[in-house]
Amino acid sequence: MKSDRLLAVLLLLQTRGRVPAAELATRLEVSVRTIYRDIESLSAAGVPVYAERGRHGGIALLPGFRTDVTGLTTDEARALFVLAAEGAHHALGLDGALGSALRKVMAALPAPHRPAAELTSRRILVDPGRWRTGPRPAVDLDTLHTAVFADRRLRLRYRHSGESEARTYTVDPYGLVSKAGTWYLVADRRRRARLFRADRVAAATVLDTPVQRRAGVELADAWEALRRQVETRPAGLRVTARVLRSRLDLFVRIMGTALAEPPEDTGGTWVTVELALQELRAVRQLLQFTTSLEVLAPARARAELARAAASVAALYEDGGQPDTPRTAAPVPSHPVDPGPVQGR
Repeated sequence: MKSDRLLAVLLLLQTRGRVPAAELATRLEVSVRTIYRDIESLSAAGVPVYAERGRHGGIALLPGFRTDVTGLTTDEARALFVLAAEGAHHALGLDGALGSALRKVMAALPAPHRPAAELTSRRILVDPGRWRTGPRPAVDLDTLHTAVFADRRLRLRYRHSGESEARTYTVDPYGLVSKAGTWYLVADRRRRARLFRADRVAAATVLDTPVQRRAGVELADAWEALRRQVETRPAGLRVTARVLRSRLDLFVRIMGTALAEPPEDTGGTWVTVELALQELRAVRQLLQFTTSLEVLAPARARAELARAAASVAALYEDGGQPDTPRTAAPVPSHPVDPGPVQGR
């Protein structure tokens, strides 16, 4: 509705300052011509809004103009109380601020909407953590948080997956992202977007140097490029396997990200699945399903599993403590984490 769009334009201008008409059009999914008509409507209603042309132009409100908007709908009020990122507030030390903010919002809500908002907070709970993830390493976000909001460069001591020694990087942070309970720092290194897991940061120092981000690139843009790069990374090995029907749900929960396509259930005791793995050694993670899964092809994948199973059997064949400790080949239980990802 036009009234909702006019309110959205007003709020965007109030929070963002000068905004290009093309950006407003993109965010509100309308044409630039429609935006200019909306600006005329706001001006006719007494809102001191104006447009400037040119390279650095845009649409803005006169300095000092503010408006208190309390016309929330019922659904908007309920949405504010669905705390989808409650864990994120805790990690950033903002639990107290969140509770205080919600109390203020509740007090400002129109009286008819308060019962719905309160009921939502009591009936809907979102827990972003995954089941049975095991103990997680402690994550200190204070320094990363400081650098992000102070617009300063960071010097990191960062340990890559599978490496014992940390490396040193100087980066230009865009911001922090919490995905499935794991925090990531999105930052440029040598003008290319990179992804750093916060729990692998051994040390972080905020530098006096101002951050040097690429012009026109926001956190959401960098994250989307890195996310696509991780999810569309080409597979190095295509594997065909069969899984017992009774274990298929468990298999999909654990190996869902490695599935090349949804399993085709044609009936019977076994279900055939297609996997896209990054490398041959990654096939060893399938040993966790023991006799509930059999790799059918390719032959080198079957041979790799046979070697891994033989090394495990050799470790336990004595039935007791061996005189000489032996090391079995590692069998990862989950797909390898992407680690720092370089943007395109």
